[in-house]
Amino acid sequence: MNKRHLTGALALGAAASLVLAGCASDGDTADSGDTDAASQEITIAVFNGWDEGIAASELWNAILTEQGYDVTLEYADVAPVFSGISTGDYDATFDVWLPQTHASYIEEYGDDIVDLGAWNEEAALTIAVNEDAPIDSLAELAENADAFGNRIVGIEPGAGLTAATEDSVIPTYGLEDMEFLTSSTPAMLAELTAATDAGENVAVTLWRPHWAYDAFPIKDLEDPEGTLGTAEGIHTYAKADFEDEFPEVAEWLSNFSMDSELLYSLENVMFNENDTDDYQPIVAEWIADNQEWVDSLTQ
Repeated sequence: MNKRHLTGALALGAAASLVLAGCASDGDTADSGDTDAASQEITIAVFNGWDEGIAASELWNAILTEQGYDVTLEYADVAPVFSGISTGDYDATFDVWLPQTHASYIEEYGDDIVDLGAWNEEAALTIAVNEDAPIDSLAELAENADAFGNRIVGIEPGAGLTAATEDSVIPTYGLEDMEFLTSSTPAMLAELTAATDAGENVAVTLWRPHWAYDAFPIKDLEDPEGTLGTAEGIHTYAKADFEDEFPEVAEWLSNFSMDSELLYSLENVMFNENDTDDYQPIVAEWIADNQEWVDSLTQ
C-alpha cells in the first residue's frame, strides 16, 4: 500500500481556546495542543489508479490544509478502503460509484459508513477501443476478436469495472474465448499507449470521466444490452461518526459538486500534462486558475 502524507498547519480557533480555558481550574492554563490537533486530523482513502478520485482527494487535501486541517492521503485498493472506512481507520473517500459499480461493497459495509452525496453525476463504465477500430459495438467484438489480439485489457482484479466485465459483459456478448487481462490501471494505460502509438487495435476497460479520452484517439463501444449500466454518480463516503467529528467538513463535502469538464481540466494537468506524482504544486496552480470556484466550496 502506497502512502502519501500531506500535512498542513493547524489553526487553534478562538472558540476552542475559550472552551478549554473555561475547563481549566483557576490559576491553571489549559494545554489544548494535543486534543485540538487530534480533532483536526483527517485521513482520506484513495483508490489506487482511479484518477478522478486521486484528483478530488488532492484538491480537498489542498483545501482542507488551507482551512487548518492536518490531512493524510492513504492509497489502497478498493476493498481495503471500504473495510477501513467501516472500522474508522479511514475518515472518508471520494470515489464510490453508485448505483452499480460499488453496489456489492455498499451491501456489505453500508450499515457502517455514511453517504455524503454525489459530487459528479456523469460517471460511466466503458469498453473502449481505438478510434479507427473496425467495430462500433460490443455485439461485434466476438466475431472480430482476432483483430484485437483476442484479448481485452482490464484494470485491478478487485475493481467494480472488472467484476462487471467478468460477470456481465463477457457472458452476455459471448466473449469467453477472449483473454481478459487484469493487473492495474497503469498497466492498462501502458497497453493503450503502446497500441495507439503503433496504430494497432486495442480493447480496454475504461470509465468516464478519465483524461484518456483527451489523450488518446479512442471511442466507446456501444453496449446495446446495457451490461455496464447507465451513468452513475461518484459519491463521497465517510465513517459512521464523521458528521459528528467533523461537522464543518461534512457540510462542505455534502455540498461539493464538480462537473466533468472541470474535472477533466484538473485531471489533465495532474496526469496528462505532467510526468510527476508530486501533485501539490500542480494542484496549487490549478486552484489559483480556478480560485473563485474553489473558494465557493467552503462558503
